[in-house]
Amino acid sequence: MAKNLFKIAKQKNIKYFLISFVDLFGVLRSKLVPAHAIKDMQKAGAGFAGFAAWLDMSPADSDMFGIPDPDSLIQLPWNKEVGWLASDLWMNGKPVDASPRVMLKKQIKKLKKQNLTMKSGVECEYFLISQDGNSIADPRDTQSKPCYDQSALMRRYDLIKEICDCMIEMGWGPYQNDHEDANGQFEMNWDYSDCLKTADRHTFFKYMVKTIAEKHGLRATFMPKPFENLTGNGCHAHISVWQGKKNKFLDKSDKLGLSKMAYNFLGGVIQNASSLSAFFNPTINSYRRINAPPTKSGASWSPSSISYTGNNRTHMIRIPDPGRFELRLMDGSVNPYLLQASVLAAGLYGLKNNVDPGKPLDCNMYTDYAKYPDLPKLPDQLEQSLDQLKNNKEMSESFGKEVVESFIKLRKSEIKEFNSKESFDKSKSITKWEKDNTLDC
Repeated sequence: MAKNLFKIAKQKNIKYFLISFVDLFGVLRSKLVPAHAIKDMQKAGAGFAGFAAWLDMSPADSDMFGIPDPDSLIQLPWNKEVGWLASDLWMNGKPVDASPRVMLKKQIKKLKKQNLTMKSGVECEYFLISQDGNSIADPRDTQSKPCYDQSALMRRYDLIKEICDCMIEMGWGPYQNDHEDANGQFEMNWDYSDCLKTADRHTFFKYMVKTIAEKHGLRATFMPKPFENLTGNGCHAHISVWQGKKNKFLDKSDKLGLSKMAYNFLGGVIQNASSLSAFFNPTINSYRRINAPPTKSGASWSPSSISYTGNNRTHMIRIPDPGRFELRLMDGSVNPYLLQASVLAAGLYGLKNNVDPGKPLDCNMYTDYAKYPDLPKLPDQLEQSLDQLKNNKEMSESFGKEVVESFIKLRKSEIKEFNSKESFDKSKSITKWEKDNTLDC
């Protein structure tokens, strides 16, 4: 039986609910609903005009309704009067196929038929920057190798502590916070969970970090590459598949600790990586991060080739521990729900077709790439990724042809707008258009 949000509001003294959804571009959209009206909203949903969001609809389309998921409820730690809710979009009595959360739940349902669940964790990197977005917020953060710099980390102690305290209060199990490889860049990690819960938390995390940064007079950005000479914002995902309490990816007899199921699943991701980069790296700016030259620190920490390895960060996929793999392709602009949905769709394809990922490569891919001329490269621009996705029958079947076509159509309209004003050149500075349209992704 579904939780009664009206009763919960009374128990927790919640006065307002944010009923939220994420559109195809990853924009978080919401309505603020007073607690006394939540009964009807829980049944019928909060009304939205689909054309007003990035969902490939017209003004003539019917209203869509965000049906809140009571299991997703988060009471804002910094404002107890407000409860945040993820919702699933419905229209004309049916789920909206292009609703990213709906897309993820459909893939989860497919896996559930095999009595399996996907668990995942994400590593969200972000910059703390000036309000105008032109510089990092800390002028003293200047080391050429600033990763794990204690002094720079502790100068942001009050902000980092507040975010981490919030995660502790919400029961996420945060376990480390650090200064990352770029000046002004940070990462905060919390426990892995079922992939839907991880997607909901990922969505809320981005909102929380931006909100608390603003409270401290700063601006937080998850933009893939806000500064051309610094390491970009990745969003690495750690993936495993479970049957109840048993990790089905774990095989202690294997050299890397993975089962045949894990290798097949991984193989599906590898085989579809070029197409999936359209979802994993969905902005024009994303392609300054992948296939990137070395940064100030000496390494971009992002992939260029489609390969996997053991505990080696120069490849697209690494296996750091038995029973899981880390996919390093995604960046900070990725839609949290499409991240999980795409990994799962590709993995399901790999399981169904017993895809062999080939042998892992034990090399420094940043220096030894010339030794592997036949190794497929990742797309160099968003348009290339979109073209790969367009021609991928498996992903069209997984998500629905119309959904994939809508995503491509909307992203290509963005490319058209960009090309009318700017040109994409990795050897030149990041454009004003990129910053205006991606800093708040």
